[in-house]
Amino acid sequence: MSNSVGDKTILVGIDGGGSKCIARLETPEGTYLGSGLSGPANPLYGLERAQNSIVTSVAYALEDAGLDQDQFPNIIAGVALAGVNLPSLYDLIMAWDHPFKSMYLTTDLHAACLGAHQGQDGAVIVVGTGSCGYLSMADEQLMLGAHGFLLGDMGSGAWIGLEAVKALLLADDDLGPKTCLTTLVCEKLGRKPLGLIEELSKASSNDFARLAPLVFAAVEQGDVVATDIICRGAAYIESIAHKLLAKNPPRLSMIGGISPLLFDWFSEDLRDKISPPLDQPEQGALYFARAELQKAAGHTGLSALAAN
Repeated sequence: MSNSVGDKTILVGIDGGGSKCIARLETPEGTYLGSGLSGPANPLYGLERAQNSIVTSVAYALEDAGLDQDQFPNIIAGVALAGVNLPSLYDLIMAWDHPFKSMYLTTDLHAACLGAHQGQDGAVIVVGTGSCGYLSMADEQLMLGAHGFLLGDMGSGAWIGLEAVKALLLADDDLGPKTCLTTLVCEKLGRKPLGLIEELSKASSNDFARLAPLVFAAVEQGDVVATDIICRGAAYIESIAHKLLAKNPPRLSMIGGISPLLFDWFSEDLRDKISPPLDQPEQGALYFARAELQKAAGHTGLSALAAN
């Protein structure tokens, strides 16, 4: 082992969503040790897969830090996952026989908000594979959206990709306007329009999200259908923003891979009210873990952890 952490307690912040799981290792004092990236970790789409992704991301983070995997029992984990806003999934993860010293669980939205505002009050909109809004102020919390790919997530990468496929199939039946999305999507997937039904009828949100960049590319070509899809998605995200801003949060941030692509589609008034996130969601999970540890320790601080 090349790192001097030895057998002392290590903290890890984990951000697990529909596309990936990121782990960030730190000492109790806040010194960065390493990070790891693995696959999807939303338990709604597979409990075992989510658990495996969590463990794998931490294993990669340990490797990045020059630490052995025998450090798992020394790790206190702040775990932030998509899907655990549903009580049944929260309970399943909490019942997990995890490999950590201890685990504190919250939603990915909560961690994103904590990270964006460095643990302070604020609001955040997440637009990646899925879409949602979250506000945390004093004792008030508000969640908007986060209904999942089949029932919502407008404006998200998955929704944009799905709308593109629906539109090109309508065009292929001559029931909707022609669109260059037909060529772009069919070339990417190596299928004719009818073949897309077989290819995508059981596809995941990730599969559809991978098609979203094609829609933005079609917009650049002046495609009316693609432009309509992005306009509708941006309007929904803007409506979430206005609902959050009505609560007068000190700051509002946006995160997620689709966020920068949608930014210019918002009204100038909204763009002026969006501040860049100060930290990433995995760091938000660390803020959460530290806060929970302080509660558990009776607000005695974290310094004693370093000697454990």
